[in-house]
Amino acid sequence: MYAITIPEPGGPEALVWAEVPDPVPGEGEVLVDVAASAVNRADLLQRQGFYDPPPGSSPYPGLECSGRIAEIGPGVSGWQVGDEVCALLVGGGYAEKVAVPAGQLLPLPENVDLVTAAALPEVTSTIWSNIFMISHLRPGETLLVHGGASGIGTMAIQLAKAVGATVAVTAGGKEKLRRCAELGADILIDYREQDFVEEIRQATDGAGADVILDIMGAKYLDRNVKALAVNGRLAIIGLQGGVKGELNLAALLGKRAAITATSLRGRPQEEKAAIVAAVREHVWPLIGAGRVRPVIDRTVPMSEAAEAHRVLEASGHVGKVLLTR
Repeated sequence: MYAITIPEPGGPEALVWAEVPDPVPGEGEVLVDVAASAVNRADLLQRQGFYDPPPGSSPYPGLECSGRIAEIGPGVSGWQVGDEVCALLVGGGYAEKVAVPAGQLLPLPENVDLVTAAALPEVTSTIWSNIFMISHLRPGETLLVHGGASGIGTMAIQLAKAVGATVAVTAGGKEKLRRCAELGADILIDYREQDFVEEIRQATDGAGADVILDIMGAKYLDRNVKALAVNGRLAIIGLQGGVKGELNLAALLGKRAAITATSLRGRPQEEKAAIVAAVREHVWPLIGAGRVRPVIDRTVPMSEAAEAHRVLEASGHVGKVLLTR
């Protein structure tokens, strides 16, 4: 098969479409003929040499894919050759074939085509696990999403609105904020020109956000705590703004607030399977009913993954960038 390889870490040009050995499904795995994958920030870090795959996993980037089952490994039931699926991966999505643990497979939601489905597994698993399974966002509460126009952000807006929450977003520029508003965002904050702490306080009569989904890490840590409501929950899922920050514990204590920081890739298979099962139970019906939809910025041929990485690094996109076979 062919896959995107990274002979040496570097810029987008480090991604090389090359012939590599076919993967073989092991115990509890299936082999998927990949139709599409999607680009995530973690892929950019891997390309740069900052985020190595877990030991024993595929060396190729790609944390999600869609396609058709080509082979069933030993110990797998409930799936058949030819089934159209999408999957949460530990790596290997930028390839013609990938072996996937059966617990990380999802059927295509109703009304979603095979290519578009590649945009769903990583974002829905990240959002459902962090906003709902860990932070327990409830109807009537306020969610603040940093990077509202990203793949994560566009899905977080819709899922939070579907459960009856008020949604605030930060994004850069009027056009991105307009797109967030179209998806249901209630409070629009241009981080280039506005202080999100002050804006969220004004919009909530001084209360603050009950849950914050943060991709920035250290750069926003202090301000995120200031923006939290009493009993607020800060969920950190990205470190685009650095890894080390100073935390005012007295402020956190005074608000009886909580901070969590999670990633999906390194979790044990059983944890990922539980998250995927929850996504299938709670999110798939919303997508099937048309209340939630994946937002696709563009598709790029997989062999031209370098261009897709440039798009993501430029941050001019809205929603997901897909790689197609």
